[in-house]
Amino acid sequence: MKGFIGARQTTLANEVSLTGTGVHSGAPVSLTLCPADSDTGIRFLICNGEIDGVEIVADQQCVSGVTLCTILSDGNGASIATVEHVLAALRGLSVDNALIEIDSGEVPIMDGSAAPFVEAIDEAGIAELEAPRRFLKVLKPIRVEENGAVGELNPYNGFHLDIEIDFANPLIGKQSLSLDLNPGAFRRDISRARTFGFMKDVENLWAAGLALGASLDNTVAIGDDRIINREGLRYADEFVRHKALDAIGDLALAGAPILGAYKSRRGGHRLNALVLKALFADPDAWTLVEAPRYRDVRHAELTPGLAAAHFAADRS
Repeated sequence: MKGFIGARQTTLANEVSLTGTGVHSGAPVSLTLCPADSDTGIRFLICNGEIDGVEIVADQQCVSGVTLCTILSDGNGASIATVEHVLAALRGLSVDNALIEIDSGEVPIMDGSAAPFVEAIDEAGIAELEAPRRFLKVLKPIRVEENGAVGELNPYNGFHLDIEIDFANPLIGKQSLSLDLNPGAFRRDISRARTFGFMKDVENLWAAGLALGASLDNTVAIGDDRIINREGLRYADEFVRHKALDAIGDLALAGAPILGAYKSRRGGHRLNALVLKALFADPDAWTLVEAPRYRDVRHAELTPGLAAAHFAADRS
């Protein structure tokens, strides 16, 4: 049965709450992950006293900012920032539907990685729904180039990430990561990678009203010649792994798990958003496919695309 796990949509089995701090606002934040019905997708529900009951869909059409983080907006003044880590955790663990209630305009940074969100999802549990899972299948190559950054989506039987970064700072340098994504790989290889920043940029960010909540508890701080954090790095190549984490969260804004290979060179939130925008601008570049139910697959011959859809959602 292992090869056919993941044919149906999922949601959370129970509610689970987290508290933390907004990395840019510095303000306290409470967030609750809630179950949702089939075909709901991921939605943010803002309830903060000033804005109550406003929903913002986690969709690429709602992206309104990509400077230092990904920001979603409803187009009427309500917005939610730094969505990429919680979205990465949900997509990385194959959660299709969830309502995220939040009392702030920014998702808490927690420890700078997706690990606290993974722990919360594990605490809540994942429930399978009756509706078949839908996948966004890439049908032809999409490529975006901007200021030396290159992003590509190509057809692939699963979801593959190929991420490369190249920083002049010798503590980072050139790093690359290539893997097929499934929940096991996400937990093991991606989820614990933290956001990072350069000490020399801190004062400029503070002056611009950004990174007010950044600290050594939630950011890998890079000095002139050393990592400032006492515990050091969680992975030898934690920087590129965090870029992969961001890409998973940003690509979750496709609205469905992707069947395709994503390649990013010197990219970030802006490049991720531009690639999705280019994909959806070409109706011949993608299609939606449904995974067949498990009870049907023993007696039916699967098309390659549907077989790939099952394989892509394997929770090994």
